Amino acid sequence: MQNKTDNHHKKPEQSQKTSTPLEDTAYKNKILLMQAFGNSFDLMFREIECGGKAITAAFLDGMCDRLFLTQSLIKPLCEHITEEKTSSLKQICSSVFEGMEQAILHTLEETTETLIAGSIVLFADGEAYCAAFNAPNFSKSNVSDPLSEQQEKGSREGFCDFFKDNITLMRRRLRTSQLHIERMVIGKTSNTYVCVCYLADRVDNKLLQDVKQRLAKTNLEMVLGAGYLRPFLDTKTKTPFSGVGATERPDTLAAMLTEGRIGIIIDGNPFALFVPQFFIDHFHSLDDYLTRPYYTFLLRLLRLTGFFISTMLPGLFVAVCVFHPELLPVNVMFDIAVSISQTPFPLVFEAIIIHFIYEIVREAGLRMPKMVGHAVSIVGALVIGDAAVTAGLIAVPMLIVVALTAISSAILQGIHEPMALLRFIFIIAGGAMGLFGIALAAGALIVTICSISPYSMPYSVPFSPTPRNTWQDLILRKDHTNKKNQQKNISDYRY
Repeated sequence: MQNKTDNHHKKPEQSQKTSTPLEDTAYKNKILLMQAFGNSFDLMFREIECGGKAITAAFLDGMCDRLFLTQSLIKPLCEHITEEKTSSLKQICSSVFEGMEQAILHTLEETTETLIAGSIVLFADGEAYCAAFNAPNFSKSNVSDPLSEQQEKGSREGFCDFFKDNITLMRRRLRTSQLHIERMVIGKTSNTYVCVCYLADRVDNKLLQDVKQRLAKTNLEMVLGAGYLRPFLDTKTKTPFSGVGATERPDTLAAMLTEGRIGIIIDGNPFALFVPQFFIDHFHSLDDYLTRPYYTFLLRLLRLTGFFISTMLPGLFVAVCVFHPELLPVNVMFDIAVSISQTPFPLVFEAIIIHFIYEIVREAGLRMPKMVGHAVSIVGALVIGDAAVTAGLIAVPMLIVVALTAISSAILQGIHEPMALLRFIFIIAGGAMGLFGIALAAGALIVTICSISPYSMPYSVPFSPTPRNTWQDLILRKDHTNKKNQQKNISDYRY
């Protein structure tokens, strides 16, 4: 039996706040709780008599398990017979609920936080404390197939909204005592549980302390998603790329932890963060390690090609058609010139408009209900594809470029936001200065990627710099039987 207060429910800032001690009567404690929750209708009380001693049970309706309350608390207390009417609440709990997880709380703040977490508390007259029993039973999403990271041969389990279920998924994949999980409470109003996960024998201590300090310094009212914490964990926010990764798959996060990275699991969010993230991580997938090495080479080459097509193809098309038409074959050049001459807008403006419309249709398809999502896709295809070309507003070659760009961008969902921004930058650069502008934009992109160093580690590794034995898992992948290539640690990348 645990007779000490659960320290995990305490927040770092509580040491600076005044605490309200509980009263020595159940009625006064009931009044304190009603005042704290503002007479909320879901705050429930049950009166119980045990051995001639009046005991009051308090809980939040919908947050705790009523079956546990009835069968495991109320029924044993009512059936408990004792001749000593002066038994304290601690003695009653020790004899009736022996072996059951419980905690003794002495302040109102601890009691309210425990109730919100889904516990049931017991008060008794003459006792200036309460006994808490953990019995959460609030509604949550089930473990299901991850929607944003589909794998052909990987696991079908994805993170859910409840952080304890997510921790269980991690424990099943990393069955070692070296997996350490530390819990924090962030958000003055939301009081959200944030779990820091790492392998103690792999993690870099400097990286671990840096992450903990960043999380401790977050001064947020609410944490309702992973995006709330990402700016605090990121080291350079004025670039389109981020040094903080996100995944919906527990097997992917487990692989990251084995490389010495740190995972952050947030209660109420089916996405887990991990730091640091490198540029090459966007082109790697778990399927790469579940297929033959030669096919992995093809997959990674396709992803790299898709990135360049999605970001540079529209800009290259505009640059060649406007400034360098002589680079095209004669027949193709005349066909494109005739098609473009029939449209009323300049080619640069046309490219920007059609890509902007594509982003509108994509965003509408993501946000609208599934029942009407197909209708939006059909309308978008008819408006952009058939009607716009028939009306002479958009040239057919530009429509082909947009379609190829959209398909290529779907290969890399995790990097869609920077690719969408870079696409417009390359269109403007190509329309303003031709291939010279494309070269300048590409150089600026390379400089930007090389300038990012999350947690003193190069974002561009292993392209630049190139640590020893890192190219083997860049595009090519060695066989699993080569034991020398199975272990890598990101701490080797530190400057």
